[in-house]
Amino acid sequence: MSAVPGLMQGKRGLIMGVANDRSIAWGIARALADEGAELAFSHQGEAFGRRVEPLAGSVGSDILVDVDVTDVVSIEACFRTLRSRWGRLDFLIHAIAYSDKAELTGRFVDTSRENFLNSLNISCYSFIEVARQAEALMSDGGALVTLTYMGSNRVQPNYNVMGVAKAALESAVRYLANDLGPKGIRVNAISPGPMKTLAGAAIGGARKTFKTIEANAPLRANATLEAVGGTAVYLCSDHGASTTGEIIRVDGGYHVLGMFQAESTQGT
Repeated sequence: MSAVPGLMQGKRGLIMGVANDRSIAWGIARALADEGAELAFSHQGEAFGRRVEPLAGSVGSDILVDVDVTDVVSIEACFRTLRSRWGRLDFLIHAIAYSDKAELTGRFVDTSRENFLNSLNISCYSFIEVARQAEALMSDGGALVTLTYMGSNRVQPNYNVMGVAKAALESAVRYLANDLGPKGIRVNAISPGPMKTLAGAAIGGARKTFKTIEANAPLRANATLEAVGGTAVYLCSDHGASTTGEIIRVDGGYHVLGMFQAESTQGT
């Protein structure tokens, strides 16, 4: 008996933002590969390239491209490589964000102009740029997925300018969905709760935030790489054919709360 084809069988996509095997981008990549997708990976610099190469190899990928998302020439070179190797693109995962760690503490009002512009450039504009490049390779439609966080619409301690960057990113998702919809290209974002990743560790108080949400979310659990990966599979597969412009929360339901659970406030 032959194996049942996966949901992503025959589909090809680019994964941007894998740092190590605990990255959200890697959880997504692994889930897509398990469903039969063929993957390419981007990384920035040799150090990250050395980390990504064995992970890419483990899912049968030999396409690794060094990309600096602040440099349009670098981005264009990446998509020329994809055109040369594949001729088309079915999906793209954008898991890229950055801010100076020193400016994620203290007051948001003290954010420097330089870090504000750099954070918005890397965390938001890069998605717009790669969407424009991907459009040309998605002649038969496709899916673009980025990652956001609830700090986009609620004040989160030690998140500061990244909250503003994620708010801009979520707005960009809606505008891109409208622009690219007539070509059958869907654009969505996944908003996981806090996760134990390299990026998450850069945010002050990460452990306390993780424990607080675990104790109070309706499911009494934080998101897992598997849960986020499965959501990405849905959005990139044909099952997500009518879903676009959405911010899908994978946070154990924490976003629905008006206050902490009763047992968490006892004695206060």
